[in-house]
Amino acid sequence: MTKKASSEEEVSHNQKLQTVIRHIKIVQEACQKLGMALIDKGEEEFGRNLIANSMVHDNSKFSGIEWDCLHPGKDKKELEMALRQHVTTNMHHPEYWGGVAKMPEIYLAEMVCDWYARSVEFGTDLRDWIKNSAYERFEIPPKGKLSKKIKEFLDLLLEKPF
Repeated sequence: MTKKASSEEEVSHNQKLQTVIRHIKIVQEACQKLGMALIDKGEEEFGRNLIANSMVHDNSKFSGIEWDCLHPGKDKKELEMALRQHVTTNMHHPEYWGGVAKMPEIYLAEMVCDWYARSVEFGTDLRDWIKNSAYERFEIPPKGKLSKKIKEFLDLLLEKPF
């Protein structure tokens, strides 16, 4: 006999599930947009692979410590453990590779789409966040080859600024 969850638990479970699904859908839409733009530029395999990657983006959030602890309201230590698990097992995070400079280009593109999704979810300006936070956080030289590649992906993904 299975125990029926209380309505409070169901709401919490459903809210967590909806949040994860919404994030993944935004990443998928961004990867599709960027992937199609790359295909239009003649980078067919790269664009197709980016779209394919988005189909399994963040699947680790559906189980284990990530499902149990990767959300607000959890103990800080549990949340940190879940976050560490997430960033070290998903290839679109610099921590998986030991730094953003070591990331293959396909995962760099997926990371930009992931950043885009977070900016949509939090209502922040992605270009400003990258310039004011990401460059320092991930040790990306603002004038280097890596920042140029990120800007290239952004320009294909976002509307041009005024």
